[in-house]
Parts: sequence; structure tokens; C-alpha cells
Amino acid sequence: MLAVKTLKNDSNIFRHAAWLMGNQFEISVVATDAVKAGEQISAAINEITRIEKLLSGLTENSTVNEINRNAGIKPVKVDAEIYKLIDRSLQISELTHGTFDITYFSADADSKSASNHNNYKNVVLDPVNVTVFLKEGGMRISFAALNKGYATDRAKYILQLSGVSNGVINAGGDLLAWGLQPDNEPWTIATADPEQQNHPYSNTVISNMCFAASAGAGKPDAANKKSYLDTKNGFPVSSIMSVGIISPTAELSNALTGPVRAMGVNAGLYLINQLNQIACVIIDDHNRVYTSKGIS
Repeated sequence: MLAVKTLKNDSNIFRHAAWLMGNQFEISVVATDAVKAGEQISAAINEITRIEKLLSGLTENSTVNEINRNAGIKPVKVDAEIYKLIDRSLQISELTHGTFDITYFSADADSKSASNHNNYKNVVLDPVNVTVFLKEGGMRISFAALNKGYATDRAKYILQLSGVSNGVINAGGDLLAWGLQPDNEPWTIATADPEQQNHPYSNTVISNMCFAASAGAGKPDAANKKSYLDTKNGFPVSSIMSVGIISPTAELSNALTGPVRAMGVNAGLYLINQLNQIACVIIDDHNRVYTSKGIS
């Protein structure tokens, strides 16, 4: 059932929420016709469902399982969509020096060679034959870090293809927006400390961008403090409590949240500041706020 927000002009914001890919999706489109808006949103939901099946590792005959079953044996022919997604994944791995990695090793793999399995450099792509080959037996890939973002981008594409020039997709709290609101104002988001959500510190324009956030459960306790030691001098360093990434696509924003958290404040900011059209907001475990270039 569509929820409608009526505005002074002829345009309305039509919204529909659905549980998809283990997340609450809410799709909002600016339109004048409720029936057409409903059809457009239904098409977007169908696309999200298609992506979930395409990238699932739970279906026995899925492409992902076919690639994993043939690890160390032979290359697997894949369709262009899967091939391009893996190719982009490897580029993100290269960009983040391996902090982002879609590979892992199975539970029964040889633990002595585990580093070989969990290594994106052992994924071989053949652009001529459009094949994917995992070089080591026991090696696996998973799209868990990418599937929601990619599905969101695809849903936006389907909506735009059907004539939706202005809209927002909320995918489990990650926001992908394009065009303008009915009053011709850009879409904005108020970002806040997870522990002080009623006190936003920044209103950021996200029209034609995606904002994705990753937050931890809170400050590390004393027992886990060893995970946050400076390896050079042994002193504790601040960890990241939450990070928000703004980029042109949901896929990229989602993919970068984990690596930036793992890198820490300084390395994370350095990485983001080298990239075009990408920004971030970081909050450390002392509630200190850090922003990349372009965010005040």
C-alpha cells in the first residue's frame, strides 16, 4: 500500500516499504499519478528481488556457488553483470589495499594457507572469455558486502528508466537520492552521533548521491583494548565508532564503510580525501567528529 505525502503543487511523494534482502527498504518517488507510481515502485522491488537471487550463495545452482565449487579447478563462465561486479570489487580491494575483500576461505580449508584464500589477488578474471577463476582450492567469494548497495543502484536505474526523475530509496538506513524534492529543493540528510541522534551536527545535500553509514555497538571495553594498540609504540589509539560515506552510488558507499572503519581515522580520511566525489563523516570512541574535504 502506498503512503502519500500531499504537497501544495500537483506533485506528491508516494512511498512504499517492504522487507527485502534482510533489510527494510522504503522507496519514495515524486509523481502526480498514484497508479503509475505504484507500478514504478513494484518494478523496482522486482529488481531488488532479482539481484538477491542473482548474488545469493544459498541457492545451489547460483553463479556464486558455481564459482566457489570450481575454486582451484577451472575458470567459470559468467554473465556480464556478475563479471563487472566482481571486477569493480577487485578495484575497491586494490584501492583499499585489501581491506575490502570479497574472498574468504571455507571452514575446512588448510589453515596454514588461509592467507592465500582470503586474498583478492587470487581471483583471476578473463575479459575475453568472461570467466572467473579462484586460484586456490577452498577459496570462496561472497557478495554480502555489496549486494544491498548494488540492488539499491539497480532499483534506482529501473525507476529512472520508467520515468522517475526524483526519488529516494532508503535501504536499511542507507539513503540513495536523485533529482529534487517537489519544492525544487535538494534532498538533504541530518547526520548525528549514534548516541545523540536528536542532535544533528551537519545537514548535508545528498541529491544524486548515496549516504551509507556503519556504526559499532559502542566503545571497546578494556578486554578488547589490545585491538586498538598503536603497533609502533604500544599505546592505545582511538577506534572508529561510526562512519558515514557519501558517494555517487550505493554500491561504493556501502563497500567503503567497512574499510574506513578498519583503517582508523587518519588512514580513512587520507583515503577518502584522495578520491573524487566521495566524502565521509567519522566519529571516534571519544565522540570526536572528523570530516573529509567538502563537508563542514
